[in-house]
Amino acid sequence: MAIERRLNDDHSDYLGPTIPCSCGHQARYDGRLEKTFITVLGPIILRRAHYLCAECERGRFPRDHELGFLDGALSPGVSRMVGAVAASVSFAESAELLLELSGLSLNAKQIERHAEALGRDIEVADRRLTMIDTPTTDTMYLAMDGTGVPMRPAETAGRAGKQPDGTAKTREAKLVVVWTAEGRDAEGIPVRDHGSVSYSGAIESAADNDTDDRRSPFAQRVWREARRRGFSAAKRQVVLGDGAPWIWNIADELFPGAVQIVDRYHVKENIAKAEKAIFGNESISGKEWLVSRFKELDEGRLEELLTAMTVHASRIPEAEMCHRYITKNKSRMDYPRFRSQGLCTSSGVMEAGCKISVGARLKRAGMHWTVNGANAILALRCCRLSSRFDAFWQERRSGKAA
Repeated sequence: MAIERRLNDDHSDYLGPTIPCSCGHQARYDGRLEKTFITVLGPIILRRAHYLCAECERGRFPRDHELGFLDGALSPGVSRMVGAVAASVSFAESAELLLELSGLSLNAKQIERHAEALGRDIEVADRRLTMIDTPTTDTMYLAMDGTGVPMRPAETAGRAGKQPDGTAKTREAKLVVVWTAEGRDAEGIPVRDHGSVSYSGAIESAADNDTDDRRSPFAQRVWREARRRGFSAAKRQVVLGDGAPWIWNIADELFPGAVQIVDRYHVKENIAKAEKAIFGNESISGKEWLVSRFKELDEGRLEELLTAMTVHASRIPEAEMCHRYITKNKSRMDYPRFRSQGLCTSSGVMEAGCKISVGARLKRAGMHWTVNGANAILALRCCRLSSRFDAFWQERRSGKAA
């Protein structure tokens, strides 16, 4: 191959008998070593100048750094292709796609190792975030939620779960989504603006202890995403959630002035569960009762809704749970006021986000993950879905990304 011959004839990567090592000492020239690299044009064998530090025993290949071979045996072009396909489909399917579309022959294990390494680099780059974006609109929305990811047995050992025996088969991936919704549908209901949605998520804790000096890992993630998108500087901040206490704890801590809204459809799901428990399946009386409760919710007549639920709460656990749920979140369910202010009252963007970012990639049949593997692929997928993949590679080429 011509490019292979040209590179091997070029000895400009010889920088002298010694070069500085990152440990502070000098690395000595150790000859030219040969390695096979996979490029978009096929495999090439390169002989590169090698420098070895006797103090830290680390080697350096100036040619590898010059060409961007930062990921083992893959060229930057191949590395990017692997990241793109592995963010979307399984590792086995990624191997098939790469072979079919580009003629590249990589096995599923190679793709898994490389994609997870990319995801970890994306996560490192994310944690170094320092910029604060200008808000794109006066009103910005942020939602948080969690969804279970199937795990390998070792990752759930000793953890309580929802299995009949009390064990767990999943770990919860938490997701934060930020978007804008200046557009309106035919009925005047806010709809998300195209291209405005961004995602960030991981299997990590959202719990804070009173003695902690730092925010929980997920709260730190939420804060980074809020800063990145400009949400934390928006004139009107809106936080949506399903009512889980950890969501409102984070909202209170990070965005004390934000409008808090419980997803209206989630509230209706809880009311519908209570109706089913009270009246059973396919009950005409139950359907009429449900219509009345939904109308009370939409019109902000929460006391009437609670009174109707109280009638059954003493003998129907689902009714009692729904009553308690609404009571705790009454201030977040003032839907007439929210609508009059032109605000979203449902977190459909969040629900879709859990399915798109987590479910479609990590919850497919037969998949079982380690925490590290799931987090790496989720970071990679969120980067792609948030239209940040190009920026990551630009930073990578400039040496700013890991």
